[in-house]
Amino acid sequence: MALDWKKRLEDELEVLQQTRDELRVQVHLGALEVQEIWGKAEDSWEHLESKVKHLSQATQDSAEDVEEATKLLVQEIKAGYKRVRDAL
Repeated sequence: MALDWKKRLEDELEVLQQTRDELRVQVHLGALEVQEIWGKAEDSWEHLESKVKHLSQATQDSAEDVEEATKLLVQEIKAGYKRVRDAL
């Protein structure tokens, strides 16, 4: 079960990384409002990376809490990227 979740997380991160790379170029040329939205999404990305690093160190009990927090961060980043894409 934990391995299944880990694989899904890795897949989500791969998609987010690709979207992030594509949007980074577009944002560089974009308006200030878009750059502010991007900045918030980047803050969430950095927080997500930190959570993923700690996930491997977490005990089983706290791993469930980290998993839920990570899922929320992934959704937050997706929403931020959608707002950036819509603003472009």
